[in-house]
Amino acid sequence: MPVASLRENPNNPRTIRKDKFRQLVQSVRDFPEMLEARPIVCTSDGVVLGGNMRLKALREAGIKETPVYVVKWTENKQSEFLIKDNTNFGEWDWDTLANEWDVLDLSNWGVDVPEPTMSNDERDEQIECECCGRQTTKSNA
Repeated sequence: MPVASLRENPNNPRTIRKDKFRQLVQSVRDFPEMLEARPIVCTSDGVVLGGNMRLKALREAGIKETPVYVVKWTENKQSEFLIKDNTNFGEWDWDTLANEWDVLDLSNWGVDVPEPTMSNDERDEQIECECCGRQTTKSNA
C-alpha cells in the first residue's frame, strides 16, 4: 500500500524518543524485509492500529510503499489491539544476550543495554596515607 495513503492513529498512546526514532529509521533502511514479516496493521480506511512509529520512520526514510494487513474489526477490538500490540510481556535474558550477541549490535538494534555497575566497594576503597598512616577513602568512580 502507498505510505501516503496511511494515516497515523490519533489515539495512539505511544511516543518515541528522538534517538530511538533515528534507530528505527535506520532499521527500516537497513532491513526493509522485516516490514514484510511484520506488516503495518491498519483499518480499511488506512488508519494505523499497529506500526504508527514504523509509519513515521518509513516517511522519514523516503520509502513509498509498505506491506499492510487490513483488519475489519469493531471499535472495541481496534482499541484493544492498539494497546496489546504495544505491550511488552517478556523480559530479556541478559546472560544469553551478553553471551550470544554483540553489545554494540544490540544497542544499534534498539535494545537498551544497561551499563555495567560497580558496587560501592569497587567504587570506593579505604587507603592508608603513606606519610601519616591515616585512613582515607579513595573514590574509584
